[in-house]
Amino acid sequence: MPVVSLQQLLHHAQQSHYAVGYFEAWDLYSLEAVLHAAEALRSPAILGFGAAVTEERWYDQHGVEAMSGLARTLAQRSSVPTAVLFNEAQNFAQAVRGLAAGCNAVMLESTHFSEEEHLTATQQLTRVAHSLGAAVEAEVGHLANATDPTLHAVPTDPAAAARFVAATGVDALAVSIGNVHLLAQGEATIDLERLDRLHRAVSVPLVIHGGTGFPRSAVSDAIRLGVAKFNVGTVLKQVFCDAVVAALGRPAGIHERMGSRTAPDILFAGQEAMQRKIEELIETYGSIGWATHW
Repeated sequence: MPVVSLQQLLHHAQQSHYAVGYFEAWDLYSLEAVLHAAEALRSPAILGFGAAVTEERWYDQHGVEAMSGLARTLAQRSSVPTAVLFNEAQNFAQAVRGLAAGCNAVMLESTHFSEEEHLTATQQLTRVAHSLGAAVEAEVGHLANATDPTLHAVPTDPAAAARFVAATGVDALAVSIGNVHLLAQGEATIDLERLDRLHRAVSVPLVIHGGTGFPRSAVSDAIRLGVAKFNVGTVLKQVFCDAVVAALGRPAGIHERMGSRTAPDILFAGQEAMQRKIEELIETYGSIGWATHW
């Protein structure tokens, strides 16, 4: 199936009352876990990778092209509708390189920008992306970070969000409604009343980052109130790492243990655990079977 646009994926999700998970990957094994889960459950997919928790210098050197190539290659061979996202690029040049290397959706990390810088950079990125038929996701407001108490949440203001979307033409908007980055334990406290006001204020699909700590009990309400995409990363690395540690305790030859893609392969064990977790989340977001409706 040809690679599809993020705009198509999210608008279809909104119209059909489900959400698509963006399950952040970091190598070929994890990218395959995302795709295998989506294909197994016939769910639309977003294949991608993020720069927020990876060394910026590595992406500046060659990481953008390396990861974009892997994700794009898998997406082109996918049997379900699939978009390719470079999430939270650390600078404008990285985002543009991601578009050139095969991503058809990008998001620029904005926490280090002033409000004016954020607006200008997003306007510029949207012009470049739209000229290539690609999408831009942006964020208004900021999430708290569970690993850094100095990073406080800035809840998304509906009026500011409406102005930003109108001025930039972005295709999706990530919002801060109590969701928290890197929340490995417990659940965030979500402000659904604010989400309702945001849904009324802007026309583009809304996005939830910090999906690991987002309460499952609030997912259906969030979807009803305009959320079409959930970003999940932390819990996926947790289950992947736990499976790798367990696999290390089992006897195996050196070539079986690494890169064989058989049962003794420790990275294959991580991939399988990650796939199972993603399948649980796909069910939670209600996207099972929707790939057959395209």
